[in-house]
Amino acid sequence: MLSSLILLAASAGASPIVQNIEPPYWWTGMRNDTLQLMVSGPGVGNAEVTADYPGVSLIDAVTLDNPDYKFVYLKVSPDAAPGELPLKFTLGKKHQTVDYQLRARAKSAEEHEGFDASDVLYLLMPDRFAQGKAAAADPYEGLKYKAQPDRKNPNARHGGNIAGIIDHLDYLKDLGVTAIWVCPVLENDMRGGSYHGYATTNYYRIDPRFGTNDEWNLLIAEAQKRGMKVVMDMIFNHSGSDHPWMESMPSADWYNHPEGDVMTNFRLSTVHDPYASDFDKDATVNGWFVKSMPDLNQHNPHVMKYLTQNSIWWVESSGINGIRMDTYPYADMAGMASWAEDVMKEYPNFNIVGECWYSNEGGSAFWQTKSRVNDFDTKLPTVMDFKLAIDGHKFFDEPTTPWTGLNGLYDHLAMDFLFSDPQKVLTFLDNHDTDRFLLSEPENLDVWKQAVTFLLTSRGIPQIYYGTELLMNGSKEGSDGYIRLDFPGGFPGDTTDAFTPEGRTDMQNEAWNYLSTLLKWRRDTANEVIAKGTLKHFMPINCAYVYERRLGDKSVIVMINGTDEELPLATSRYAEILHEGDSLTDSMTGTPLTVGSEITLAPRQTLVLQNF
Repeated sequence: MLSSLILLAASAGASPIVQNIEPPYWWTGMRNDTLQLMVSGPGVGNAEVTADYPGVSLIDAVTLDNPDYKFVYLKVSPDAAPGELPLKFTLGKKHQTVDYQLRARAKSAEEHEGFDASDVLYLLMPDRFAQGKAAAADPYEGLKYKAQPDRKNPNARHGGNIAGIIDHLDYLKDLGVTAIWVCPVLENDMRGGSYHGYATTNYYRIDPRFGTNDEWNLLIAEAQKRGMKVVMDMIFNHSGSDHPWMESMPSADWYNHPEGDVMTNFRLSTVHDPYASDFDKDATVNGWFVKSMPDLNQHNPHVMKYLTQNSIWWVESSGINGIRMDTYPYADMAGMASWAEDVMKEYPNFNIVGECWYSNEGGSAFWQTKSRVNDFDTKLPTVMDFKLAIDGHKFFDEPTTPWTGLNGLYDHLAMDFLFSDPQKVLTFLDNHDTDRFLLSEPENLDVWKQAVTFLLTSRGIPQIYYGTELLMNGSKEGSDGYIRLDFPGGFPGDTTDAFTPEGRTDMQNEAWNYLSTLLKWRRDTANEVIAKGTLKHFMPINCAYVYERRLGDKSVIVMINGTDEELPLATSRYAEILHEGDSLTDSMTGTPLTVGSEITLAPRQTLVLQNF
């Protein structure tokens, strides 16, 4: 994709002026008609640029501090036709013409469908999920660092790839999820491997160890063919320290603190703290994330335009259904707001979720668009419920008393008044950065069932972490690698194949069947009620958490016993949602139930009842 530009129309016998252009191609008919081309090559910044194409005009050609870069800004009018746009570069006696491709859009902006509360996301890490037969002959093509997979090392690459995900799409469909959130797949040509993908070294190339751009596009097409969406993980706060920009920055201010002398303090409270010092706030938003992840400067308009176009390029070229943006509050708030606004204007039915890691509801709500607690509109549609992931163990594991256990869950949802749209909160019990919800193998599934049932029936957009259906467990103590273990059966030589019932233990099959039944019921039967219905809940002062989701005359009632004892519940306590004589159905078993004056829950029992 890159080297082909080098040979285009350079004057005879001369080395090319242009070595690379990003984005590698673009489209006509985009809502934002300004196109930035980052052009690189030795001395290209000193070259003159002309563009001669109907409907396209040259706005500006900017050289910053580095003469090996030039930023060409073009206006592509709505009437411009797809074709080859000749860009002529003149540097002294050298001339080079690059035919830049303008493509026709495959579908309209409105046809790009996002994810929402009707979906359940399945988060997976490509390196740890499954290994399939790769299309590329050389999985290290163009890379400097070629460490081989080492599955015995939890912090090394293990060899999972995009082909492995494609091979198991039917498994995911059968499980019942409707969307896949894939941890970063872009090139991470880093010393040490960067198996997790959060240190980008090329924003327009799929890491060859994961596959090719074409394989990524195939994954999305195959998932959508099966009725599943794909959410792409992106990181704009920082790049990898081995990105070529670190060796040759387009401008001196391309990165914040380019000498790497300031690291972030990880204290996101400084962003909204009315008393925060400039020193502390600068460290939060401008400090490097870690030594291998230098902080990009979103105050620089050329940086921000580059990043914005990169997102739009991936949406348009591959058809993804959403973006999960990593480390959202660590970047410049105004810069990221302009990014989110531009993406959502281009794709009005799209969705973006920002990773806003707070242990309290106010911090998360601060970042949602039209926030009740932030005068600045971030334009970010969806934020993440880290409070549930952080305190979920306590909410569900502790025996419930009038003040503990499930009462914490009730109090957590009572803070939803802070959010401008609680249905656009991504809820989860664990993910690739947190301890697993199960710290060790459980003795029984009662508490686990309560947690996953709440996750899939409460407000918001639920996300489950790969292996949840297999009761995968572990903590971050020692290494993040221990919460990112390989999916059993995903790799050549595995002695257990948990993608099949035969390869799972009895308890794993019980968990898999329970979760799959719940997911399919949510997807096929109760989708509108859960995705669009109101929520009413009752304080668990009697040690039971009871809530209703209602849409019109359809109702789903969830009853959770937070104790290890049998718990009789008087129907009169719930007269707002339950009436003696009501005919309901146990959603998980299909068993009919006629409401009497009392409903008795077995120890730690979870009931999901419906009236339709």
